[in-house]
Amino acid sequence: MKNFDFINIDSSIIKPKYQQLIESIVSSIENEVLIKGQQLPSINEIAKNFGMARMTVAKAYDELRERGIISSHHGKGFYVTNTDTRASMNIFVLFDALTPYKEILYDNLVKTLGDEVNISIFFHHHNIKVFENLISTHLGNYNFYVVMPHFNENTAGILSQIPKEKLLILDIDVPAFGDDYAVIYQDFEKNIYEGLSQANELVKKYESLSLVLSSKSFQYTPTGIINGFERYCTEYNVPFNVIQNLDENTSLQKGHAYILFRENDLVTFLNWANKQHLRIGTDVGMISYDDTPIKEILLEGITVISNDFPRMGQLAGEMILEHKKGKIANECKLIIRNTL
Repeated sequence: MKNFDFINIDSSIIKPKYQQLIESIVSSIENEVLIKGQQLPSINEIAKNFGMARMTVAKAYDELRERGIISSHHGKGFYVTNTDTRASMNIFVLFDALTPYKEILYDNLVKTLGDEVNISIFFHHHNIKVFENLISTHLGNYNFYVVMPHFNENTAGILSQIPKEKLLILDIDVPAFGDDYAVIYQDFEKNIYEGLSQANELVKKYESLSLVLSSKSFQYTPTGIINGFERYCTEYNVPFNVIQNLDENTSLQKGHAYILFRENDLVTFLNWANKQHLRIGTDVGMISYDDTPIKEILLEGITVISNDFPRMGQLAGEMILEHKKGKIANECKLIIRNTL
């Protein structure tokens, strides 16, 4: 086959040539320019015609073969074997845990990718050994890897095992990686600082503000949240406290406000407030982190500082489908309701 019209390689754009070749073939299949059983140009033919390295063309063909879109026949070349390009995508997803707001993120990721895409989801529960083992065990088994590296330590070495063109990092930035990686992250320090600053007049109603960390659970608290919290309290002259856990040694103080992360801590807080006859939003203030549908109706609405998880899931799906690279800080907002 000597017809190269279906291939569009533009040397003037940043997108890697191997990715342009993949997209040209996939697009041609979807538009029925290429049909099942049709032979493709050889690696040498494409390399010569477009001034590409053979390794670059081979890389594109290898990925298409992994996705089940093309196959090679020894001595005969490469052929289109599957015209259902999306169904051939197998995606590895590694979250810390499936909390209610992570479920919202996941649902929007799945919705954007489409039901035809095959997704396998795993959880590391903030155990770095489990995290590394899951990645190492599944290397080479998937077309794409979506990973949430929720650790207050450098995970770049582990993540570097995954080819960067197949990796999307969610929720946490990895400073060692540049814009040639796909990253959608929360700027935790900026988000909590700006959220509390916007709520400052309401926070000032209370004598102090306490941050509850839940260090004994699987819940992960990025250091940026603590830094942003302390920065706000210092700059706005708000007395503050960091509480490691809500347990039997903790008691709610009338006239004080609290920031909670875990759903279990939220339930504990409500029970204690009820037993102590404290009115939430008047006697004690409460801010929860990350919104869920239940927080919209509980107590006629709980004040939250929340990452936009639906948008994060949608963006993740779009970056995978369009093979986009770069670092995107996801949106976060303060939603003031009745508990502050």
